[in-house]
This record gives sequence, structure tokens and C-alpha cells, in this order.
Amino acid sequence: MSSIQVESLREKILALIRQSLVAGEYKPGDIISAASMASDFNVSNSPVREAMLELVSQGILEVVRNRGFRVLPVSDHDLDEIYELRLWLESRAMRELTLRGVDVEASRLLALETIQHARRLELREFLDADRRFHLSLLERLGNVRLTKVVENLRDQTRLYGIQALAEAGKLVDTAKEHVALLDAIQSGDPMVAENAMTLHLAHIRSDWAS
Repeated sequence: MSSIQVESLREKILALIRQSLVAGEYKPGDIISAASMASDFNVSNSPVREAMLELVSQGILEVVRNRGFRVLPVSDHDLDEIYELRLWLESRAMRELTLRGVDVEASRLLALETIQHARRLELREFLDADRRFHLSLLERLGNVRLTKVVENLRDQTRLYGIQALAEAGKLVDTAKEHVALLDAIQSGDPMVAENAMTLHLAHIRSDWAS
């Protein structure tokens, strides 16, 4: 396997682990075995361990000698700070997209994809599409650091209530807000776009994380 293939595999595994953590499939204090996860993914231990060490460097996991990796807790205060930062950054970003008249139509397919996954209760796929949708809008501003900061904030979020919301059918309503957000940006009114993102992000700290 070439170095490029190894790197691609590591990134794919890293994305899967992140999705599981964000969705709350692992709780604080849970021990994750690299060997067990490698078996689940049908890959060698090496790319799984490398992916987990990346999460250790980000303060999401910690190494437990001879056992694996422990999921570190995210406090309510942490979640409050993450929400506030995303609110300030992403709401302002939507205002800027509108003021600059940036074409965001290319993100519409991603918005529709989130609705599809929400209807099918495909949480990992939903979170992946949701992530790509939000980052695609930020990328259109051309600020690489802004996109990276929000990406890191998303990785630290824990959405323990998302399963219950999906089963209650409420996740579809949240997904539909992506379409409304695009419409708000295309309306040409920066305040409407900013408010649409503010409303959308309100779910992160209320229903989703509860």
C-alpha cells in the first residue's frame, strides 16, 4: 500500500471515529481499543492507532497504558463555549457571504443530502453531510483559518440527544433548515442570513446536546 493510500485510510478511520464521538456513541470515560476497532473496520492496527493518537493531540482522547484510549469528558461549560464561538463565527460568515454576493448554490445538494439521511435515521451519514455542508459555506469565503477553527470546534461537540431527536422525527426539521439557510443567503439580505444561521445553531446547545 502506498503512503498516499495509508494516509487516505487513516483519514477515513479518523472521520469515522470523530462521527461516533460527536454522535455520543461513546461516553466520557469509555475505553476504546485500537485492536478491537481495527477488527471492526477490517484493517490493521496501525492506521487506527495513528488516528486515535491524532485525537489525543486534540485533547479528545487520552492514552490508557495497556488498555487503549479513554474518551475525555466535555463539560457543559465547554459546550457553552463551543456553541458561542460557532455562533459568532458562522452567523457573521453568513452575513459576509450575503454582502459579497457569493454563489452558494453548489451547497444545495449537500443540504438535500442531510434531509435524506435524517429521514432514514442514518446518523453517521447525516453528521458527515452536515459537516460538509457547513464547511462548504465557510470555504466560499476563502478564509482557510476560519474554516479550520470551525472544523475543530465541531470535532469537540457532543450531541448526546441526537438519537432521540432522530427517532422522534425532529432531525428532519433541523436538516430542512439548511435549505432555508441557503435561501436566506440568496435573498440578498445579510441580516436574514445571519438570523437563519443563529436559529439553526440554537439546536446544537439545546436539543442536540441534551
